[in-house]
Amino acid sequence: MQSNKLRMAIRATAAVAVFGVAGQASAVSFSAGDYDVSVYGYARMNASYDVDSDQALSTRSGSFEDLAGNDNAPDGHFGADAVQSRLGFKTVSPEGVSVTVEGDFRPGNLRLRHAFGEYNGVLMGQTWSNFNSFVGNTSTLDFDSLPGLAGLQFRVAQARYTTGPLSFSLEQPQNSLIDPAGDDAADDKKDGMPAITARFEESQGGLSYSAAVLAHQVGYDTGAIDDDAFGFATFVAAKMALTDMITLQGTLTYTDGANSYLYRSGENFGAASAYVDGSGSVETLSGYGGSIGAGINLGGGRSINIGYGYVEVDWDDAVSDLGAAAVADQSESNQAIMANYQWTPVKNVMMGVEYQFLKRENVDGTDGDASRILFAAQYNF
Repeated sequence: MQSNKLRMAIRATAAVAVFGVAGQASAVSFSAGDYDVSVYGYARMNASYDVDSDQALSTRSGSFEDLAGNDNAPDGHFGADAVQSRLGFKTVSPEGVSVTVEGDFRPGNLRLRHAFGEYNGVLMGQTWSNFNSFVGNTSTLDFDSLPGLAGLQFRVAQARYTTGPLSFSLEQPQNSLIDPAGDDAADDKKDGMPAITARFEESQGGLSYSAAVLAHQVGYDTGAIDDDAFGFATFVAAKMALTDMITLQGTLTYTDGANSYLYRSGENFGAASAYVDGSGSVETLSGYGGSIGAGINLGGGRSINIGYGYVEVDWDDAVSDLGAAAVADQSESNQAIMANYQWTPVKNVMMGVEYQFLKRENVDGTDGDASRILFAAQYNF
């Protein structure tokens, strides 16, 4: 029983540390009139040492940008920040209406993370995409974590309805496309309709699992030329508690015309979903990815976690239609290994150290890799 309690405590701490879900068990709660109010958050310091090229983003997470061809890049870089620290508020009215507002300081200024209301299963506002699940994620100290995690690991404006294990949403779409020269066509990209999602998530005994589908439109309109295409994505994710000490978890994702939902593909957080060929037609790009990992509870508030993630985008049609030179420097595959030791010396305090190995290969075969070390200290309230 004690081992099981420790395992659950470590899971809860890890989930807060990595993903910052809106509700935290350590919230400060009080009543204001007839309203229940919770204030929650944490202060966190992250530090990183890049053994090879400097791949650090804010929160010191590892970046795949500029990783390919980094053999001659300067090596040995240290940095630290506290921008992952956050603060959130949640209220529940006597009628059962809940409102949550949360922010953090990434990349250095106050940033809105969550702002939504919920009543009777209907949610409106900004929060985690419904095309998302955390059940198959391996706990990492890296804020952005592994490639290939389930769905869109970000927050978007949406309207969602949840009934039991099923949830459906209309969301702000996430997509990008490249023009016939291979450049980002952001100025001519058009979102003509919301993304549509459906998700099933459930747990039974020591098994938690989730599956979801998404459909959206990828549009292009210069004023003189316009076209659009249908894109879709799907994922499955699961976590199995083999014993009170050991968990195994993993994710699988497939996309076609929706690579923005293929987590950590492309430059960092999503490759192009489509390209525009020489005739002005929008052609979709497909991709796939996944992750696998294990968590080991050592007891005494200590745990070891190791995970591997991989994503790949199929650029063959783009090479044929646009020419190899147009997409030569696009990322074809990103992969990472992350292994960490986490320690909870007292309640609401987590410290940890993590080793990372990142690798990227471009369409033209140029590749690169980097080793990194992270340290984190987090104090919840």
